[in-house]
Amino acid sequence: MAETHGLMIMLLIILEKLLLTNTKVLLPDANVTCIIPDDCILPCSFRPTGTVVIHWYKQQIPVHSYYYNKDQFGLQNKHFSGRTCLFNSHIPHGNASLLLRRVKVQDKGRYKCYTSTRKGNQEIFVNLEVKALIQSVIMEMTDEMVTCSSHNIYPVPQVTWATDPPSAQKTLENSTIKSTDHKGLLTVESTLRILGNLSNYTYICSFIAADKTQVWTASRKNREGITQEEGHALTIPCITPHNLQNFSLTWTFTSSTEPTVILRYDSKTRHTFNLWEGQAELDQDLLLLGDGSLLLHKPDIEEHSGTYTCTISGLQSRHIVQTKVNITVASISVDEQSVQRSWWSTAASAAFFLFTITVALPQCVRQRGTAVETRSASHDRSNGAGFVEGGLHKHLSATASYIIGQHGVEGNRPQLQFEAQDELAGSTPNTAEDCSVALPPGTNTEQEEKPVGPPVEGNDGLQSSSMERDGCGNIEAGLHIA
Repeated sequence: MAETHGLMIMLLIILEKLLLTNTKVLLPDANVTCIIPDDCILPCSFRPTGTVVIHWYKQQIPVHSYYYNKDQFGLQNKHFSGRTCLFNSHIPHGNASLLLRRVKVQDKGRYKCYTSTRKGNQEIFVNLEVKALIQSVIMEMTDEMVTCSSHNIYPVPQVTWATDPPSAQKTLENSTIKSTDHKGLLTVESTLRILGNLSNYTYICSFIAADKTQVWTASRKNREGITQEEGHALTIPCITPHNLQNFSLTWTFTSSTEPTVILRYDSKTRHTFNLWEGQAELDQDLLLLGDGSLLLHKPDIEEHSGTYTCTISGLQSRHIVQTKVNITVASISVDEQSVQRSWWSTAASAAFFLFTITVALPQCVRQRGTAVETRSASHDRSNGAGFVEGGLHKHLSATASYIIGQHGVEGNRPQLQFEAQDELAGSTPNTAEDCSVALPPGTNTEQEEKPVGPPVEGNDGLQSSSMERDGCGNIEAGLHIA
């Protein structure tokens, strides 16, 4: 009996070892989501009992193998070449997890981790999902369409549209298309028709990730153009429709050249970069409320006419406001126009005066000299004798007396006689006043110059004086009128 009992125990021990050697432990599938193109870990563990054999498969495709205490790449599929490894230092502790580098869309699928030790075999399955995060959403606008797009994403996101203020349409009809590149990543583009006038609404589009973990929002508004006179302060509005905690603000200016960043602000650091220092600025208090309007102090026609674009970027959001600004020439007020007319009138009078002096005065002086000589000769012939100097002096005195009588001013006779004496001494008139004294009032300024004829006997030289006025009166009267 004792021998039989001992034999039974030995058989049970041998059977237990055989059962343990051929036993397969099945565990529930593990689900892992990895982000393209980051590295990813596929988990797998086992009970360490000395030497172990590890094989990773993806639907029977060899991914990675480990036995004889080292990695084996002889049967590895080329798709995974250079992208897999195990944590070798952790294998003796039961860690058979796989590190998959630079995850791709093609890596998506069901993986099997097979381990074998002296205590048995084990299979663990891992379902790998991959996704490419939404990095940005770009909005573009024309007069008829607004387009919202995002690139290098996976899988296909949901796209929604809205307007501010809300439109009367319950659902905005849009067209969404997708395309795939050679890496399997998607480009999604959604287009919406403009409702009414371009500046009536702010258009908002949202890209929602397939697993709902991401919501990217972009909005855009094209404002009506602004016209302002040069030199007058101007505010270009930019207000975000969302309350942002941390954001960056960028103002760009586009004229005939490429867009130029003229101002940048970061709400985290409160640092401002201003290329137009002294010409443009932001209100720091309003910035904290989401108002990034730009103030131009004294806009210039050439430098500041163009398109201004305000971009406010926050966490998974971007808001754009575009405004065309036209700086015009400053208008002239009624007072300024009056001053300008007065200035031009004064300038014209001065120019005419200078022209008259330059051209006409020398001619007048020559004619006066001729008239004086003629009167002197006439006086000598009339009296039959006498000195030329005395006759000329007497004749000029008579002429001056006649002119003063015409003007009704007798008190000026000595002065006129004095001027005549100066002329006799050889001096000539230097100014318009010297010439205009000899003019009788009412002299016709447009009559032609008459030749000086011989004096008539018995008139005491008055006829000669009259002819002097006809010969010089035109120009002297013109000077007097100017």
